[in-house]
Formats: sequence, structure tokens, C-alpha cells
Amino acid sequence: MGIQGMELCAVAVVILLFIAVLKQFGILEPISAEDGGDAELELSAVRHQPEGLERLLARTKFTKKELQSLYRGFKSECPSGLVDEETFKLIYSQFFPQGDASTYAHFLFDAFDADHNGALCFQDFVIGLSVLLRGTVHQKLKWAFNLYDINKDGYITKEEMLEIMKSIYDMMGRCTHPALQDSAPAEHVELFFQKMDRNGDGVVTFEEFLETCQKDEDIMSSMQIFENVI
Repeated sequence: MGIQGMELCAVAVVILLFIAVLKQFGILEPISAEDGGDAELELSAVRHQPEGLERLLARTKFTKKELQSLYRGFKSECPSGLVDEETFKLIYSQFFPQGDASTYAHFLFDAFDADHNGALCFQDFVIGLSVLLRGTVHQKLKWAFNLYDINKDGYITKEEMLEIMKSIYDMMGRCTHPALQDSAPAEHVELFFQKMDRNGDGVVTFEEFLETCQKDEDIMSSMQIFENVI
């Protein structure tokens, strides 16, 4: 798998890999006709009680049946109602046996862990999934920007982007051809900033990130790929 241009196309990679993780968890089950009133999220069945159905309907763009199906899959794989970071990394690493996905998985886990309590609950998953699959372009790009903005100060620095790019290269491992040079992550960071840092001040704001991505046809088309996955 090549990663040329990934400094701009990583948004699509995030969506694809997150869906792969959810499928591995068994969370993306087909929605059957029987999903209905008998499956009112069974809130008392787990030790970590998720938000009520009505609140999740208001906070996501999923239907009642979709939420019930997602919850059924989540509950079967995570009966405690929580997924810790080590479990998330273990699942993620199965998709990249030739590389080391732990650092990238850490960044992705942190992006979904909205309250930063070290564990992902059902609402963390479903709210993030709603943004990635059903959100507006602005919402999806804001989520991606937040992934890259490691310290959450509202700016992407070269140091932060280098950490992200190194984690992507580490994750791909020996899957790339031809073999990558050690300088490749830093070179991609420079390309990223040439495209994104509009005013040349050494940091990328969300406004710069949004403007650049919206003008890139590949990124805009990638925003539509997974909208009907469930």
C-alpha cells in the first residue's frame, strides 16, 4: 500500500481504518427487520450505562434501528461497556502485521476519547462514527484536524504533524514499495505545510486546513465513500 499524498488523503484513511476496527469488534452488523421495540438498547444490560436512546438520536444522525443494531454489536464484544486503549491497539495492530500501529492507534483512540478518561464507551464510538459517516464535510474535517492537533491548542505544528506522519509510516511498515527513506516523514510534513500553511507562519489553523481540503478533489470525494456503509 503506497502512501504518496497521504499528508492530504489521511482523512479517508482514518474513516476506512476506523470502520475496519468496528467490523473487527462486530459492531457493524447488518440491520435486520426484527430490530425494534424489544431492543430498546437494553440499557440495564451493561455495567457502564450509555446515554439513553433519545439523547443519542439527538446527538447523531443514525436512526433508532441503526443505533439498536450498533449497540447490539458493541455489547456482544464489549459487555463491560468500555474499551481501553490497550485493547484498541491490539485490535488495530491486526490490520498491520508488517508494521507497528500502536502510535497511530493511540492518536486515533485519543481523538475518540472525548472526555479523555482512558476508555471508549458506546456513545464515544457512535458519536464519532456519526461524524465520520454522516457528518457534513466541515464536521469531518474538524474531526480530522482534531486528530492532528495533538495538544488540542487549535493549531497543527510541524512537530505534531511529524509525529502523525511517523506513526503512519511505522504502521505501514514493509507494505510500501519501493522502500521508504528515513527522511520520508519529514519530507511529507514539508509538503503538508507548503499546501496548508497559507500565511507561512509555521502553524496550520483549522481555517487553513478547511480551505485547502475543500479545494482538493480527492479529499472531497473521499468524504462520500462510506456514507452508506450502514
